[in-house]
Amino acid sequence: MDKTDQMSTERISRLLLKFSLPAIIGLLVNALYNIVDSIFVGRGVGELGLAGVTVCFPIVTIFIAFIMWIGMGASALISIRLGEKKQGEAEKIVGNALGFFIIAGLVLTVFGLVYLEEILVLFGASSNVAPYATDYLRIILSGSVLLAVGTGMNNFIRAEGNPRMAMNTMLIGTVTNIVLDYIFIFIFKWGIKGAAAATIISYAVTSSWVLYYFLRGNSVLKIEINNLVFKKPIIAGIAKLGFPTFIIQVTSSIQHLILNRSLARYGGDLALAIIGVIMSITAFLVLPAMGISQGAQPIIGFNKGAGQYDRVKNTLEMGLVSATLLITVGFVVSKIWPAQLIGLFNKNPQLIEQGVEAMDIFFKLIPLVGVQMLGSSYFQAVGKANEATILGLSRQVLIFIPLLLILPRYWGLAGVWWSSPLSDLGAFILTGAWLLFELRELGRAAQPVDEVYAE
Repeated sequence: MDKTDQMSTERISRLLLKFSLPAIIGLLVNALYNIVDSIFVGRGVGELGLAGVTVCFPIVTIFIAFIMWIGMGASALISIRLGEKKQGEAEKIVGNALGFFIIAGLVLTVFGLVYLEEILVLFGASSNVAPYATDYLRIILSGSVLLAVGTGMNNFIRAEGNPRMAMNTMLIGTVTNIVLDYIFIFIFKWGIKGAAAATIISYAVTSSWVLYYFLRGNSVLKIEINNLVFKKPIIAGIAKLGFPTFIIQVTSSIQHLILNRSLARYGGDLALAIIGVIMSITAFLVLPAMGISQGAQPIIGFNKGAGQYDRVKNTLEMGLVSATLLITVGFVVSKIWPAQLIGLFNKNPQLIEQGVEAMDIFFKLIPLVGVQMLGSSYFQAVGKANEATILGLSRQVLIFIPLLLILPRYWGLAGVWWSSPLSDLGAFILTGAWLLFELRELGRAAQPVDEVYAE
């Protein structure tokens, strides 16, 4: 069976598992890298090194936001075009996106290095933390093009119906990173520079792997030199459909910026180290839901393009249930062993004690996040960029940031922690209401014409 034809004929449950499982494994391994990276930095460099990486995290997220803007927008378009049996147009999208990745990576490198000190101050680096953050970010920025090509093009491997290869891409980069982290930090004693160097080398390995996949001739989609020439309609389409992902990533960075500054004000460098640990654990909890979203997106987009609305509806429903269940499992684990999880990163008794209290509040309603993730991903997959943008903004901008600006004024540090579960609740209510309406419309669209008129 052709890799793309399976999306219109194979059973939805089997198809969703086939596409989501590799994405989940890849994302979890990547999250494991982030956790191991933080553990290595926390134990090999210390609390200030851990705080330095925490300060850099939202900055790197902004860079990734530009990459995902292109990658997810192009991926959504590719899935729809393949569903419409327009492979030539899909390959033009691949070529335009690749050129865009290279330019974006170069621009981000130059801009970041020129304004490095100002950026770090803006994102809350104290005088104690700044030297660690500077050493780390300067090296990371030098690999922006490699990050763009490897991360961005991997979306296209999944979009053409090869999720296992997309998973292998993430596995190769992550394993490389973890191994080199240990060597550079604990054997070579390079400190935080070693962590950054390991990351850059893993970017190089990932981008080489992805380009080899497309250039060796076994991929469905091909890279053609003439497709690298930018076409205005293609760029506009990519920008429109990828904007929800971009705005989610950027606002996540703004959220972290405000979060870091609030924590520095109300809790100091220790609170910055704690949020770095919590965010690493959070990623491990929510990435399974993100994997479901990534797995469902090409299935939804393809069947939307093919006019099979019953399959679109079934994929959405199954994805919502699966994502919620997976996050709930992680939530239960965090409730049973909170001190043990935090103790992996640093053995400071004060950090563990305060971290357990903070994580208990931060995670109170985290099982609801799966609905918001699937909702935004669904609307992006069917080409409804406005709806996807609004839902993507709901949790991190429309709700979280106002709470983060207001609650600490009255509750201090506790107000910072409570902003997260309250924003999870608000985003769940908004997304749930929108999806209920959409599911009803999909049900009507899936009915035979005579049944619709009979109503």
